Amino acid sequence: QVTLVESGGGLVQAGGSLRLSCAASGSISDYYSVAWFRQAPGLEREGVACISSTDGDTLYADFVKGRFTIVRDTATNTVYLQMNSLFPDDTAVYYCAAGRVLVLWAWGYDYWGQGTQVTVSS
Repeated sequence: QVTLVESGGGLVQAGGSLRLSCAASGSISDYYSVAWFRQAPGLEREGVACISSTDGDTLYADFVKGRFTIVRDTATNTVYLQMNSLFPDDTAVYYCAAGRVLVLWAWGYDYWGQGTQVTVSS
């Protein structure tokens, strides 16, 4: 069992940056992958980025490539999502998840945080 707690969301202007944190109560090394998903009002949850807990391999959704970076700190059991060049379309609740495979699909993840709101104003 692992508990995930997201933080770092907030309101930012378009073009700005935010860094989200996902703190795990257990060891993230116990899970193969940690991912960030997001869900905007009226839309389905979508994968943003994920990282392997073993070798640091990453996957990114096309719409964030070059703007977002996912990194892990195994010493503190924390995964970060650095978000740069934000657009209003990035507005969503962002969720952290821990799972069994390195994919950007929700079925691959067993544990989820409660989410943190990111709002990008134009």
